[in-house]
Amino acid sequence: MKLKDGTPRHAQISQWLREQIESGEYAPDEKLPSENELSNKFDVSRVTIRRALQSLESEEMIYRCQGLGSFVKDDRTPHNLVHLTDFNEDMAKAGLDASSKVLRFETVDAPQWLSVHLNVEVGNKVLRIDRLRLGNGEPIAFDTTWLPILYGQLLDKNALQESTIYRQLEENYDISVIKGCYRMSAELADPEVAKHLDVPENSALFLIDRFSYTIGEKPVYYQKRYYRNDKVKYQVTLERDSETEPDSKEMPLKEFAPVFSSRQE
Repeated sequence: MKLKDGTPRHAQISQWLREQIESGEYAPDEKLPSENELSNKFDVSRVTIRRALQSLESEEMIYRCQGLGSFVKDDRTPHNLVHLTDFNEDMAKAGLDASSKVLRFETVDAPQWLSVHLNVEVGNKVLRIDRLRLGNGEPIAFDTTWLPILYGQLLDKNALQESTIYRQLEENYDISVIKGCYRMSAELADPEVAKHLDVPENSALFLIDRFSYTIGEKPVYYQKRYYRNDKVKYQVTLERDSETEPDSKEMPLKEFAPVFSSRQE
């Protein structure tokens, strides 16, 4: 696509992206083309592309996740999780005994889509772990996790039945998971996930895409976790304090945590 003379290139690119978003070409939470793809499309440097994306970010039309790219911002107000916790910590808080069944633990070649998430080259070896997560012995969630082999080779398969990835890396190797980016949505259960969670095929599941990082913004893992929607819901607690303006549309987020149920409500 050829840009016109007389108008800054980054402004023209921002306008083109703005029109694409407003027309519905890119849906809320959909990933925009990468900086490289946009650079090739408009025949400009990545610096120019970054300036264009920064303009849209300042207008709150897009948001960016480190190492993942730029996404169209949803009109709904986003809230970050207050504390970064693992499955066992969530279960303990709910008064449930956590355990896991490790269904798959093997190295695979990273495809293109995964290489972007983990910041590795396409075809590099990564560790894939499939686990059925249990609360008091009952299926709560099913997750698939991919780790760069640098971190994957440190994990003990058998220990993952009672422990977590967070705990093994932190306690055994002093590798702290200090940051996470979550995307939450709904998805229908495919035959494999439905079988493990003991729900009918095409049942609605609560999906969380989890991106975890250690020091230096290094990706530790990418995970897709499917919760049974009759077992978990998320509860938000907001606080109004003395510093909150009377007409403010925002309140401090005190807690955003999963609430687990042992029965259908």
